[in-house]
Amino acid sequence: MERTLISQRFALAPAPGRRAAPEQPDTPRRGDHDLNPDMLPTRTLIPAAVLVGLVERPEGMGVLLTKRTPHLTDHAGQISFPGGRVDATDADAVAAALREAEEEVGLPIPNVEMIGRLDTYVTRTGFEVTPCVGFVRPPELYRPDPFEVAEVFEVPLRFFRDPLSRKLETRTFQGKQRFFYAYPWGDYYIWGATAGMLNNLIEVLGPLDEA
Repeated sequence: MERTLISQRFALAPAPGRRAAPEQPDTPRRGDHDLNPDMLPTRTLIPAAVLVGLVERPEGMGVLLTKRTPHLTDHAGQISFPGGRVDATDADAVAAALREAEEEVGLPIPNVEMIGRLDTYVTRTGFEVTPCVGFVRPPELYRPDPFEVAEVFEVPLRFFRDPLSRKLETRTFQGKQRFFYAYPWGDYYIWGATAGMLNNLIEVLGPLDEA
């Protein structure tokens, strides 16, 4: 899908937000609890933001992702978008996402053209995440923060738009069977909140057969 068509899809998409269900007006529907209702956090949520970066390459759009280092407190070793907590000094979620992307992977803020956002996503670990979407002009070299980021990589956008790429999987966690979506890609296993936000992205863009 070309740049202009992606922009059009975001321009026509319903306004994102918490997507409250009519019968549960204060409960966000997008989150780790979508497939496991008892995983909705009960504590005060921590505002966070991520950059869903669509990297412009001659061969087609890529999605910017990172592999977190194994020693981190939250989501250690998992695949994620660049991002983190919204600080008091951030003007808004977009500012937080851009700042975090610059700090985590060395992506200059002027290299990103924001085009929209996805629905708020709540993680079982207590974060309320705003996914901010933008076109990325890649730098000559990514410079990952060695404390937080083990690896920076890109996955072709068309991979996520292929319905066969998404898997519904299950595992036992804390003695209970849990369900989740995953996108296995090469040596990378993309799941959890990142997979949930990618699901939302594809809802906006449509599958491959919609061009």
